[in-house]
Amino acid sequence: MSDSEEESQERQLKIVLIGDGAAGKTSLASRFAQEAFGKQYKQTMGLDFFLKRITLPGNLNVTLQVWDIGGQTIGGKMLDKYIYGAQGILLVYDITNYQSFENLEDWYGAVKKANEESEVQPVIALVGNKIDLEHMRTVKADKHQRFCQENGLISHFVSAKTGDSVFLCFQRVAADILGVKLTKAEIEQSQRVVKADIVNYSQEPVARTVNPPRSSMCAVQ
Repeated sequence: MSDSEEESQERQLKIVLIGDGAAGKTSLASRFAQEAFGKQYKQTMGLDFFLKRITLPGNLNVTLQVWDIGGQTIGGKMLDKYIYGAQGILLVYDITNYQSFENLEDWYGAVKKANEESEVQPVIALVGNKIDLEHMRTVKADKHQRFCQENGLISHFVSAKTGDSVFLCFQRVAADILGVKLTKAEIEQSQRVVKADIVNYSQEPVARTVNPPRSSMCAVQ
């Protein structure tokens, strides 16, 4: 393959993460781009920016520009400008925080407003974060799926803390944007088992292997 042909196989996509503060957007972006998880919460003021290169089937190299928009900017004048031109949008909420799910209507409205005059509409995924806290879930999975069905969104459940299904979420959005079909084997590989710190308040934190929760299996339709 010539250099020019290799260059033609390289694509760059803008992926924007929006949702309430503390929904885990920054943790999700850094887990994907840097394979890291920050244990202390710090609210994003304005915008954080990450770059990650992945390879899709057909040896298609894709660089994802991941824009992490601060949760306090729902009424901000810059929100439309941040969203504009994005090929992919991740609507992120915390499955243990019902208010963060209810506020998705406003966030989704902002996405539609920003793309009113755009000829090409972005691929949008609804992302339920913190499935490592399944026992504290306040947003039932059927409410999540209904929101997806009513608005034609991709459905994903992830854990930024453990990494469960995080790569798959971004991979699937990128594949949908470019019209690339993922095989079942590729999907299963992206839902790999990862290590997470399990906190026991009577002992020091220990690293244990965490199996993907069953709820994450409905992430791919």
